[in-house]
Amino acid sequence: MTLPEKLNKLVGYNREHEALRFAELTSISREDRLVRFAEFIDTDADFKPNKIGKFFGQFWDTFKKPPKERKYVQKLDLCILIYSLLSFLVKTLDNSNVSNAYVSGMKEDLHLYGQERNLFTTFFNIGSIIGAVPSQVILNRVRPSIWIPSCEVSWSIMVMIIASTKGAKLIYGMRFLMGITESVAYPGFALVLGSWYRPDELAKRMTIYDGAWAIANMFSGYIQAGVYTSMNGLGGLAGWRWLFIIDGLIGLPVALLGYFAIPDFPINSRAKWMSQAQKDYSVIRMQEVGRKPPRKLTAKRLGQMMTQWRPYGFMWPYILFNICDTSSYWNLWLKSLGIYSVQQINLIPTGGYACGLVSGYLIANMSDRAGKRFPFLMLAVFFNFLGNLLLAIWNIPFGVKMFAFFLPEIGYPLWGLMLTWSAETFQDDTELRGLVVAMGNTMASAMGAWFPLVAFPTPQAPEYKLGYKLVTGLTILEAMGIVFFLIMSKRELKTRGKKLNKFGLAVDIEDYRDNGTDELSLEMGDEEVGKVDYHAKSGAVEITTKDVTVAEKI
Repeated sequence: MTLPEKLNKLVGYNREHEALRFAELTSISREDRLVRFAEFIDTDADFKPNKIGKFFGQFWDTFKKPPKERKYVQKLDLCILIYSLLSFLVKTLDNSNVSNAYVSGMKEDLHLYGQERNLFTTFFNIGSIIGAVPSQVILNRVRPSIWIPSCEVSWSIMVMIIASTKGAKLIYGMRFLMGITESVAYPGFALVLGSWYRPDELAKRMTIYDGAWAIANMFSGYIQAGVYTSMNGLGGLAGWRWLFIIDGLIGLPVALLGYFAIPDFPINSRAKWMSQAQKDYSVIRMQEVGRKPPRKLTAKRLGQMMTQWRPYGFMWPYILFNICDTSSYWNLWLKSLGIYSVQQINLIPTGGYACGLVSGYLIANMSDRAGKRFPFLMLAVFFNFLGNLLLAIWNIPFGVKMFAFFLPEIGYPLWGLMLTWSAETFQDDTELRGLVVAMGNTMASAMGAWFPLVAFPTPQAPEYKLGYKLVTGLTILEAMGIVFFLIMSKRELKTRGKKLNKFGLAVDIEDYRDNGTDELSLEMGDEEVGKVDYHAKSGAVEITTKDVTVAEKI
């Protein structure tokens, strides 16, 4: 065995083996599946959760699932969801601590009285631009369980190096390298999560994963306030330097845990915490949804992806929402008032992040329960629009202005819903599903490298001549992009001869038949769907009938 073959065996994939395994598993008849995976599939069509299960099931789906299905999904949550949340929390802590440090003494200690604060973001964004798409290509060659934790170890070390800085130049360099290594995390975890959960489970979990951003910003405020109070001057170091050290020390053990917790993809998982039967069942479970397994990414396939409308249609609203985030300017307004202490400046914005967590969960839960994404995406956009419109007016009462800073945080659930929508819309191509988020982040970072300098120049803080007005207009374009994507998706359903499967997702006719649904009646357009043989709410195998329309399920 050659060295490249040994390395591929250690960190890569065996695509031929995966193809054979997928063909073998998906060829199993429905009756044989019930026998082979009896420990995971509940066959009691009359199952109903008890009163406690019904109550808590309104908030989290596993409570109302049948026992076997519940146990399986809880195991996924314990390892995949919890770890992805911890990892993204650490990433956001490491990224946002510069803003907290800037208003907590770093500005004065390092004499940062120009555009340095914005340039810290710019250098990070340049790194993200360079690293995002190549990192997703690397994930097609190197397992997520190897590549993502390795990047996490690297960026945790870089965060601690910033604590030793004596000027802005070292921070520029570390922020650039952090941008490269951190660029894999957001699209990488979205790709992994979307490979293991069904449509009735996914939005809540994507939003909780994405909600780590709000949690991290809350903790960053609390940590900085605590560090400034208790550690400022300890060992001769300023409190803001201790913040970088503590964040790095938090990140290292989480990164090391990733080598164990990340399960890669169902078709090629080597996770020690899953049995082989669970891995096989996971392949079948995703195949029934219509989610395709990963394949080798070639130049020809990449070219075909780039000639479709779908990547650009999705990136339109995704990019605009990315650059319309104005949360980091809140503490600058608070500081300009001259009535709050350093601790209060760090703590007050955490209330907005808390609102984002609550609204994120509620909107995602309603979206999963309704089986719809579009109306809830538009609701989140509305909160962003209203908040920035009020800030664009600016000369408004103090209480209204404080409320205006809260509103965009309430609209933050748009992130998780967009990731869920991408996982479902691009479920026919795993590689495109990862690349479209990475490309969106790349283009957003490219715009973010200059957008704050133009729209939100630091010397104008906190009342910007252009910033909030421009963002208000971009939010309208963002809503238009979501509507465009919905219309084009409906059109493609008709023109490309796709059908809706039992989960209401568009699949090719061949996949529709492979899932044992030949006997079902389903027409294109707005015709009604006939019998469906899966009860999505309970997860039990049964025969049921539900009348829906194509327009309702998209």
